Amino acid sequence: MKRRPSANRIVLVLGGARSGKSAYAEARALAMRKAPRHALYLATAEAGDKEMAARIAAHRARRGSAWTTHEEPLDLAGAIAKHAGPGAPILVDCLTLWLSNLMHARADIAAETRRLCAGLARAKGPVVLVSNEVGLGIVPDNKLAREFRDHAGRLHQRVAETARDVVFVAAGLPLALKGKTK
Repeated sequence: MKRRPSANRIVLVLGGARSGKSAYAEARALAMRKAPRHALYLATAEAGDKEMAARIAAHRARRGSAWTTHEEPLDLAGAIAKHAGPGAPILVDCLTLWLSNLMHARADIAAETRRLCAGLARAKGPVVLVSNEVGLGIVPDNKLAREFRDHAGRLHQRVAETARDVVFVAAGLPLALKGKTK
């Protein structure tokens, strides 16, 4: 089903691990803000161990004071509806961690994807979403990993239909797949 891109600025940023996608998305979201407003960082990660807690702390330190962070591991559509506003961009980092959380909670992935896309289409302000592109490698050797890869691919397709811009980042370099990179 083809969705009409949102009149708002919805941007999907895809890339591999350590590709530079988060830094690119952060800069893109800050460029959309109307000063002196803060940008909202919707974090989907949960610190399940010391290593993940250190990653979260490093991300927070890199972002600095221009950001307000809200942790939302499951209800992205609700958080976007609650916080989206003109001139106050939202950065969602990241959709693949959100997907992992949904799978762990045994949520209906298709229903949550529809709910997210509907929420993005109604968002009253810009939203930049970051996600790991996991479908470019070998076919995973186990059922759970294959299900995750398949869900991620379908999620990316649906969000890309809704988004105005879709950018792939590799080696820190943005490539526009849809729309523009700035």
